[in-house]
Amino acid sequence: MVQLVGQVFNLPLMAMLDGVRWILFDAVGTLIYPYPRVAEVYHAAGQRFGSRLSAREIGERFRLALSAEQDAGLATSESNERQRWRRLVGRVIDDVPHAAGALFDELWQHFAQPQHWRLYDDVPATLAALACRGYRLGIASNFDNRLVGVASGHSALALCTDVFVSSGIGYVKPDPRFFRAVQERLGVCASEIALVGDDDASDVRGALAAGWQAVRLCREGSTSPGAIRTLAELT
Repeated sequence: MVQLVGQVFNLPLMAMLDGVRWILFDAVGTLIYPYPRVAEVYHAAGQRFGSRLSAREIGERFRLALSAEQDAGLATSESNERQRWRRLVGRVIDDVPHAAGALFDELWQHFAQPQHWRLYDDVPATLAALACRGYRLGIASNFDNRLVGVASGHSALALCTDVFVSSGIGYVKPDPRFFRAVQERLGVCASEIALVGDDDASDVRGALAAGWQAVRLCREGSTSPGAIRTLAELT
């Protein structure tokens, strides 16, 4: 079952990709995940700066702060992204004076390192199989320029020859200007691009509204119509 342009079709997944030349992937939650978990990293760093918040408290605060920052707007830049994360750290670990200073700098650099990100087990084989079938592969993510370095540190992601980040595009998914800019840079028709991602609003609805194909990835085992549970289903 594949959800396409708001409708559900009884078609094999590969049939839906007929005519598609580029398959782009969201990054976090689709291809990569932070290891250790964000809450654990924030907790350990916070403790070094005198925070008494528990990892559980930090995890809850992080989710709320991230949601608040995501609602701040769809236009962005590299500078805006850095300031957004600076505000977020200050909100999450608010019992440390000047958390948005040295503590933020430590966390920013931590998540810029490839070794602090892991690939999901299904990523290498899936990307290799799709590349063998002639698809061009890339990444389209609401991230900043650190993602380029993170991706380059994982050999399997070398098959993703183009990496598009919102800070470089100037707009955040699902803003239609993000998708239009990516399409222009790829130099293909909208119908020749498919986006695979784990976020219904940013990845699926945004892509479909732009005329792209879209595949929803639900690694938690959702039974949503049209969703896949593993990237291996793409092959």
